[in-house]
Amino acid sequence: MTIKKQILAIQHQIESATITSQHPHKQIQLLAVSKTQPASILREAAKAGLNCFGENYLQEALIKIEALTDLDLQWHFIGPIQSNKTKDITQHFDWVQSVDRLKIAQRLANQRPIERGKLNICIQVNIDNEATKSGVLPDELLDFASKIQQFEQLQLRGLMVIPTNTSDPQQQQQAFQSARQLYRQLAALYPTVDTLSMGMSADLDLAISEGSTMVRVGTALFGKRPTPS
Repeated sequence: MTIKKQILAIQHQIESATITSQHPHKQIQLLAVSKTQPASILREAAKAGLNCFGENYLQEALIKIEALTDLDLQWHFIGPIQSNKTKDITQHFDWVQSVDRLKIAQRLANQRPIERGKLNICIQVNIDNEATKSGVLPDELLDFASKIQQFEQLQLRGLMVIPTNTSDPQQQQQAFQSARQLYRQLAALYPTVDTLSMGMSADLDLAISEGSTMVRVGTALFGKRPTPS
């Protein structure tokens, strides 16, 4: 299928899931996860109507951002953040969805160019308390969020979660429900919070049914990822 047809198919899937959702939102944002995809593919996707792209690998992303400066695109950093990468991230991205350490948040805030305005932030939550996964633990979220709010150059927008990779729909649903409850607590405290980033190619229907406002889709849009060089 062409990129355009793939986009239309995913958009239709999102619309269908939204209609049947128990926790509907007016609009679900589709974030195209474009890691390992070349700039030419992203340009094709942009011509087909996508303008929000999520990248995991900084150096690869910077090449694409430079190649596509003629397009009005929104860039989300969604990968692990190393301290020595924060300057480039904060200067070239519009959103960072993987903030889970105060040190990183402070560096992003201090290095954000004033002329670019506030950097949109999602706190990554380790929703299943996995020892091998990054993210703020659920019971630490509110305290962490209060500290994020102290940074003038950051705009707290919500949460990003990556539940345990499981084929058990009940376990998936429980994780999404827990994330929704945390999101609602956060939104009740901070008026800028409007984003619950959860759901990917394999589980976006369930994520939307449980209140996701943004789904991160890669494989279902672009097919199997090429091997990074």
